Amino acid sequence: MSDLPERLSLREVGPRDGLQNEDPVPTAAKVALIDALSRTGVGRIEAVSFVRPDAIPQMADADEVWRAITPNPDVRYSALVPNLRGAGRALDAGFREIEVVVSASDTHNRKNVNRSTEQSLDEIAAIIAQAHTAGATVQTIVSTAWGCPYEGDVPVDRVLAVAGRALADGADTLSYGDTTGMATPSRVTRLVGETRSAHPDVPLNLHFHNTRGTGLANVLAALELGVSDFDASVGGLGGCPYAPGATGNIATEELVHMVEDMGVATGVDLEAMIAAAAEAERIVGRTLPSQVLRAGPRTRTISAN
Repeated sequence: MSDLPERLSLREVGPRDGLQNEDPVPTAAKVALIDALSRTGVGRIEAVSFVRPDAIPQMADADEVWRAITPNPDVRYSALVPNLRGAGRALDAGFREIEVVVSASDTHNRKNVNRSTEQSLDEIAAIIAQAHTAGATVQTIVSTAWGCPYEGDVPVDRVLAVAGRALADGADTLSYGDTTGMATPSRVTRLVGETRSAHPDVPLNLHFHNTRGTGLANVLAALELGVSDFDASVGGLGGCPYAPGATGNIATEELVHMVEDMGVATGVDLEAMIAAAAEAERIVGRTLPSQVLRAGPRTRTISAN
């Protein structure tokens, strides 16, 4: 394992991507969860999304949540924005790291935001210009990067073309999203490898779902290619709207548990993250899929008496 990165950068996405797929929870509960996560040692938290309340009611209180949290100076907080209006709200709220999403699958993009991929890329170019004028950075997230629930497999060349357009328009970093858990290690190896060949100096983040049980295997495949930036969600919070009953995001504590045992540092206090996962489970009122939340770390022992 000596060729693996020495350290990972983790972005905790539970407060946004996780809670966005749950029944709405009270503002105070969201604030408490973000504050708990801010004390785990995780370096980045995706806190809110500035979207229309009628479109995603779970994020209707984004401004209130952001004003109420207790920021940790050691944590970088980001917001997801769907359009220019959302970007303006995020910048006005003080965010200096924003994320925008476009689907590599044109069908998925139309189902998601009622426009073509090319139309979304046009608006993303304007968002990037707006954000840079305000001194903020923009990460473009290419979703359905490993497959689309409507179109099936998405060609690697298509994903690279969408990513290349965003980068040409000034995106600071790139992320690939496995929107419905269709990635497998060999597919991760191919897309990451070809992306590295085309854009060797662009920071790359990966966002895996565990919908079909391959989430951590995909992380390992990416680690072996030197990728060191991943998203994860506390407790495995969140679901997959296109795969009813399936789990969604990989659980942060499971990712931390695995890579730390492999000698890859995260800076995260695993016990604190497990405690935050228990809080997340209480907040949403259902059993979350994290196995590390259930069993604890491998070093935890029980009394023989």
